[in-house]
Amino acid sequence: MRAITVTDDQALTVSDLPDPSPGPGEVVVRVAAAGVNRADLLQRAGHYPPPAGSSDVLGLEAAGTVAAVGEGVTDWAVGDEVAALLAGGGYAELVAVPAGQLLPVPAGVDLVDAAALPEAVCTAWSNLVMTGGLHAGETVLVHGGSGGVGSAAIQIAAALGARVLTTAGGPDRTARCRELGADVAVDHRREDVTAAVREATHGRGVDVVLDVLGAGALAANVEMLATGGRLVVIGTQQGRRGELDLGALMTRRASIHATTLRARPVEEKAAVVAEVREHVWPMVQDGRVRPLVQERVPLAEAERAHALLRDGAVFGKVLLVP
Repeated sequence: MRAITVTDDQALTVSDLPDPSPGPGEVVVRVAAAGVNRADLLQRAGHYPPPAGSSDVLGLEAAGTVAAVGEGVTDWAVGDEVAALLAGGGYAELVAVPAGQLLPVPAGVDLVDAAALPEAVCTAWSNLVMTGGLHAGETVLVHGGSGGVGSAAIQIAAALGARVLTTAGGPDRTARCRELGADVAVDHRREDVTAAVREATHGRGVDVVLDVLGAGALAANVEMLATGGRLVVIGTQQGRRGELDLGALMTRRASIHATTLRARPVEEKAAVVAEVREHVWPMVQDGRVRPLVQERVPLAEAERAHALLRDGAVFGKVLLVP
């Protein structure tokens, strides 16, 4: 099969690799498209290695058709159209994946566009709801609402009945975030986010912050929490080490959580996928949540796809198509 590999000087190249075979409890998917994520850029730079035993080919999500099933797999058959949450291997023509990390492509969703969903919706749901405890009537702040996870989080939170605040860079992006369901969209390039959140919540703060910024936003995020609020950190774009005012956290009786999805055990990822299938997939089927695809890029042009993401030219997702 063809796959994208990373050279010693961190360039991307098309290589011929052996076709994967399904192990017990696995299926092999013929990839129709793979989602491109910031985690792929980090892995390429040597900062986010795959879990032990996982493919070192980039790519954390894909969609396609089942090409082979391994021993013990009964829920999937050759020819099924699926979306897959991966620990790696998506930038290829074929990928092996545990059967519990597959989702059926929802009716009405294009097979290629479905590749924009698994990583984004699993990350958003697991952190907003399973970790953050967000529910109807609460208020959430989603940092980076124009990103793949952020745009999914806006839609999911709105569908849950939460009030959604978000940040994005520039008036065009904030306008698109409002179209997705954000009640308030703050242009972080021109506005003071903390002041805007304080005004939008009449000084109360938000119940949940979904944060991709990390250390650089730590103090502000705690300040923006309501009493009993939950800060859920899923990225470190502004650094990994910050200073925490425990008094501010204690005064709010608030909590901080930090998670990753990729390195979780297979059983935990299967549990997340099962929750997404039960709770989010109906939102996709009725149109409340939809895949947002900026561009489809041929697999051989993976370098250009990375440049689009790195340069901030993507709203939602860019997809690689073998």
